[in-house]
Amino acid sequence: MKIYVYPLFLLLSSCMNLPPAIEDAPVVDITYNQAKQNIDGYKNARVRWGGEIIDVENEQTFSLVQVLYYPLNYYGRPDLSSPNEGRFVIKSPEFLDPAIYTKKKEITIAGVLAGEIDRTVGKKTVHVPLISSSVIHLWPEVDRNTYYGYGGGFGYGYPYYYGYPYYWGGYYRLNRW
Repeated sequence: MKIYVYPLFLLLSSCMNLPPAIEDAPVVDITYNQAKQNIDGYKNARVRWGGEIIDVENEQTFSLVQVLYYPLNYYGRPDLSSPNEGRFVIKSPEFLDPAIYTKKKEITIAGVLAGEIDRTVGKKTVHVPLISSSVIHLWPEVDRNTYYGYGGGFGYGYPYYYGYPYYWGGYYRLNRW
């Protein structure tokens, strides 16, 4: 029976419906630090970045989303186990509802590096990269306190013990990313 379960998981995992602009990384992958150091040299370059939402501001014709940058994992999701590298701002021509785009939600965007913008953090003004977004993907929340068995589960938020009702190694562990 187990030999039929693994191909099923592989088949289901290949059905992730990410927007193609987010799923396909740009040809030249520009890191946050590269863009921050030479913002004019990378202006109008395509990027795929992500992180955690800090703040949303809605103007009359556009929305600005301030994001704490984290590198993306293989699936294009922000890797919150890595150290953050700074902030950037997403400019979207669409209205982004602050009730949906709330603080601490994970987001991945694809767009064009449009330059930089000034943001006030506390009493200090900082220059952060500005991305003109073409695609925005808001990730579903993950329960990071789910218990996993020896060897972990099958990805984010898998709610069952690995090998249930059996466990290997004589213990269950709390898997925190």
